[in-house]
Amino acid sequence: MISKLQYISQGDSPKDHLDNITNACRSGADWVQLRLKNLEYETLLKTAEKAREITNHYQARFILNDHYKIAKVVNADGVHLGKTDACPIEARKHLYSWQLVGGTANTSQDCKKLIGKDVDYIGLGPFRFTNTKHNLSPILGLNGYINLLQSLRIEIPIIAIGGITLNDVSVIIKTGVYGIAVSQEITQDFNQIKSFQKLLGISKLQEDLWNTNQNSI
Repeated sequence: MISKLQYISQGDSPKDHLDNITNACRSGADWVQLRLKNLEYETLLKTAEKAREITNHYQARFILNDHYKIAKVVNADGVHLGKTDACPIEARKHLYSWQLVGGTANTSQDCKKLIGKDVDYIGLGPFRFTNTKHNLSPILGLNGYINLLQSLRIEIPIIAIGGITLNDVSVIIKTGVYGIAVSQEITQDFNQIKSFQKLLGISKLQEDLWNTNQNSI
């Protein structure tokens, strides 16, 4: 089950990322992506191990950005691959069969390539300018999502991403996207998680069902 609200970690250090992941899980997040760049393997591995411990404690899904080999080692629920990261097909060969693979897209061509590579969901963006990511792709805005989704007509979950705030949720969901990924807006106030979930129609029943399924594995 792909969550309709995905929290992407932020921080100036691995500890900051872990603290923010803890706060997000404590506030009700059920899907967390650890996104660390330009760190040595051992640091990434240790941080991912700790993030897995935190998300296990709170029964939240744990996705690791980019590093699919580490994702397998720490038994992450999946990996998210950027446009310049590893090929989803190669990552899938390395991962366990139950681990999810997500990919980043900015255009309809990007989406079609990812669908052909059998990803489980697509992070499509950016919605607007955001300083949380370098080398930002062209801004999509509402019209971009509407046009892309109408032309693609696909069933794979599309996750909107990029500078999304609480006030944007209602209009973004009307474009037909499955859910949203949020970083800065939640990091600034973890209490907003419940408000995001309410607007996205995430029910307590859905959360309990996922937790029950996880406990039975």
